[in-house]
Amino acid sequence: MEFQLQRKSKTRAFRNFLHRYPTVIPAVTLAIAVGLFALIVGERFFSPFNLTLVMQQVTIIGLLGIAQTLVILTAGIDLSVGVIMILSSVVMGRVSVTYGLPVELALFLGLATGFLCGLFNGLLVALIRLPPFIVTLGTWSVYGAIIYLVSRSETIRAQQIEDTAPFLQWTGNMIRLEGGAVITYGTILLLVVAAAVWYLLNRSSYGRHIYATGDEPDAARLAGIKTARTLIFVYVLCGVLCALAGWVLIGRIGAVSPLGNQTANLDAITAVVIGGTSLFGGRGSIIGTLMGALIVGVFRNGLALAGLDVLWQEFSVGLLIIAAVTIDQWVRKMSA
Repeated sequence: MEFQLQRKSKTRAFRNFLHRYPTVIPAVTLAIAVGLFALIVGERFFSPFNLTLVMQQVTIIGLLGIAQTLVILTAGIDLSVGVIMILSSVVMGRVSVTYGLPVELALFLGLATGFLCGLFNGLLVALIRLPPFIVTLGTWSVYGAIIYLVSRSETIRAQQIEDTAPFLQWTGNMIRLEGGAVITYGTILLLVVAAAVWYLLNRSSYGRHIYATGDEPDAARLAGIKTARTLIFVYVLCGVLCALAGWVLIGRIGAVSPLGNQTANLDAITAVVIGGTSLFGGRGSIIGTLMGALIVGVFRNGLALAGLDVLWQEFSVGLLIIAAVTIDQWVRKMSA
């Protein structure tokens, strides 16, 4: 009997530890993934070129993941982050290349597109009080249709952008480091955005309001927090970050395509969940999301280097999601 009580006490203590430090599990998972692929793939995994490739892949996932983290912290979810990113990139490309307007105006209109998409989502969730899943599932289809209306199903090729609006590809420019490694301006932008959002969440009243709204919305309202305004702010900021990701996407692929990155939405949600952010709101961090993005990037890259089909990449990402949600539920039972 005493042994069982000690065992339960240790289990509860471990759960408390994980609840206080949600980034522990993604950090351990990342270390295991790196070690595993180092054994399977060998030196190729740690080559400067390959590490550079992983960072480039992680940049877009990381930006969308940060945007998604803000929404999930409020106990919501945004299924439209991927299409907002693509729509914003299409607006930037059409305005600057097709219509020949200044690239600065194109960037502004692209960011404004993300702003308006996020505002529309936020108003439906905060004022009309529709479920975030249903709202963003609907706007995912709406924004997806607008993409084809604006783009006319045409891809703007890289050479066209280079000739008329090369600044759109600026985020893809590289800084060469020692050993043959490079870092893109898009990656630097990701780190700047991550630092700014981390500061917002951890050092400002807005951050405390976001966590409180996701944890206990009724208690937050009784405490004087304007939860509707907080939700609108979160969805607007999410939309703007998605637009920034659209600019990075142009630099990543060099062109503007209405098809874009088809797995970006799933990868972003995966990064957030694996990074320790609870799908039930009120718990999570930007650092955890960045770790989650790295885990997704490492798994996809490592499996590709191992010669496995894309099917198995999707399979592994799905297993990661299930494992992360299972752990989250286990930890939440402790705090219930």
